[in-house]
Amino acid sequence: MARHLITSALPYINGIKHLGNLVGSQLPADLFARYRRARGDEVLFLCATDEHGTPAELAAAKAGQPVAEYCAELHEVQARLSEGYRLSFDHFGRSSGPHNHHLTQHFAGRLDAAGLIAEVETMQMYSPTDGRFLPDRYIEGTCPNCGFESARGDQCDNCTKQLDPTDLIYPHSTISGATDLELRPTKHLFLRQSLMRERLREWITTRQHWPVLTTSIALKWLDDGEGLQDRGITRDLDWGIPVMKGDAPWPGMEGKVFYVWFDAPIEYIACAREWVDAGKGEDWERWWRTDKGADDVRYTQFMGKDNVPFHSLSFPVTILGSGEPWKLVDYIKSFNYLNYDGGQFSTSRGRGVFMDQALSILPADYWRWWLLSHAPETADAEFTWENFQASVNKDLADVLGNLASRVTKFARARLGETVPEGGAWGERERAFVADLAARIRTYESHMDAIEVRRAATELRAIWALGNEYLQQAAPWSTIKADPEQAAMQARLGLNLVALYAELSAPFIPDAAGTLRAAMHTEPGWPDDVEAALTRLAPGDAYDVPENLFRKISDEECADWKTRFAGVRD
Repeated sequence: MARHLITSALPYINGIKHLGNLVGSQLPADLFARYRRARGDEVLFLCATDEHGTPAELAAAKAGQPVAEYCAELHEVQARLSEGYRLSFDHFGRSSGPHNHHLTQHFAGRLDAAGLIAEVETMQMYSPTDGRFLPDRYIEGTCPNCGFESARGDQCDNCTKQLDPTDLIYPHSTISGATDLELRPTKHLFLRQSLMRERLREWITTRQHWPVLTTSIALKWLDDGEGLQDRGITRDLDWGIPVMKGDAPWPGMEGKVFYVWFDAPIEYIACAREWVDAGKGEDWERWWRTDKGADDVRYTQFMGKDNVPFHSLSFPVTILGSGEPWKLVDYIKSFNYLNYDGGQFSTSRGRGVFMDQALSILPADYWRWWLLSHAPETADAEFTWENFQASVNKDLADVLGNLASRVTKFARARLGETVPEGGAWGERERAFVADLAARIRTYESHMDAIEVRRAATELRAIWALGNEYLQQAAPWSTIKADPEQAAMQARLGLNLVALYAELSAPFIPDAAGTLRAAMHTEPGWPDDVEAALTRLAPGDAYDVPENLFRKISDEECADWKTRFAGVRD
């Protein structure tokens, strides 16, 4: 039994996530976790809310709540939505928890002892009115590039140009509106990534099978310009993990917190400790410490491409630089962006369909299928309502749903309330089963390689193959001349429904559960396809399942396109 540690990029706490966030990390991670469990492997699947940093403070201020209260509330919201999409986390933690505080401070101390922390003086905007240094996102002004009047100190949301606060025209504090901003010196801790450049390059070359997207981004950051740069790991904020050295404040860093991108990946480890505290598991170290048994763990991370530099470079610097035997990632599965109906999804601008909105109109399986079958693996993808409608209607309703409905209703109406007896398979059945077994092995190879879209395409082909067999065999016609053969064909069709439940469960778990219940079967992967197709024996009970998927009408599609025009209230 193989052991798989799986982590998804942490969803940020500043509001409900959109469908682009979902398909960029959490949903494909869940697909892989479900598949590996179905194949009999031991899996630990972890995620958490990312709760520190400027956006958390800003979102809490906008909501009129203390930041800790806001984060606790939004964590519960995101946890409920995760359950709504059937994300099978073994634990869904919080980066603001005590274990992440302890581990972040521990890693900083180890890095400092290894000579990988430097104290650097930088110039930063200070607001005398607010009596504090202002992080980039606490400053807004007019974009010098496009004239947008609400550009932030780090980026213009209108033209997407990267900015520094000093680039802005008429900059002001988002806290007080004060315009008397001035540059003042402040000291911060920097992670000396540049010292680890060649060690990182050597380590990355051992990860030969990473996706091209992941490797190209990592090597670009290593080689472009002057190469990998040192990075600040502290900020002048109130909310975050205090900068400590041992049990005391870090001299000269009083009042500062660790930068969110330093502490967030460490939460992957802390989350495993939370998992144990919650009584869901034992011995977190056997997953994370190579001196405690993690040597045989296969660690896979899932994330959008914007997160790749931190996970392929900065977090490995933290792990390697600590000098301790922590488990390093084996495979980083990265995704491009999912765009929305001619534009971009954006949490900060409220543009697109958000997770709660989607579930308010259709169940999770509809969204899971479309998002995974259109996952932006090799290039950016685009959500359109017309494509969504077509995919649901053709793939889910016409192919899978039609097969399950057609064969069970026929068998119940013409052959009785239990699985019918009948003759043995003929040449057509043996050829069909051979073709089906070959396709299932191909499907497994795509799932093993985490080729999400190819796996979805193969799964749909497997569904279609069953429809083709039933259409050619036509037991509803055969029964007139040869009831024995029709009974055999119907029995094979009922077993096919049970088989499809197992193969489809990683993609559409609710529908799979409905089919299992109707066929009175328990989960079990079809390693032996021929045996799986004789699982239901004559006399076994079965039910006619409710309609698995309903079709989306043109009127609904048009209505949703208008209702979700791209701006969230």
